[in-house]
Amino acid sequence: MDIRVELTPHPIPLARPLPKELTGTAGAIAEFQGIVRAQEAGREIGALEYEAYSAMAEPMIRRICQELAAGGDCQFVSVTHRIGVVSVGEAAIHVVVASRHRAAAFALLTGFMDRLKQDVPIWKARALDTAGRPIAPAP
Repeated sequence: MDIRVELTPHPIPLARPLPKELTGTAGAIAEFQGIVRAQEAGREIGALEYEAYSAMAEPMIRRICQELAAGGDCQFVSVTHRIGVVSVGEAAIHVVVASRHRAAAFALLTGFMDRLKQDVPIWKARALDTAGRPIAPAP
């Protein structure tokens, strides 16, 4: 299985072609985009700032994808996660899963997002207001 992982400070291009070798073999493409909302913990924000322990996060993402794909028919997974400041309306994460059948693609995608939030050292460092100033945590 082809697994691609990228942690980037740059905006995520949401339209990416699948590898040519999947043409004719992948019957399902499941995709998830996590977008920064205008509210965090009930407060208006302008952006979120993400931090990651990249040396640990990237191999963990690969391992999680391999574990979730074991014995299934997934062929390709691409995970792109933003680090740094991500403005409201921008994608913080983009995940694409290609498989022969939809059930495997949906299962891997759902399982991956659950594990990402639990296990991978990527976190929201702080919320920023619309002027880019840190917002103090709510009491």
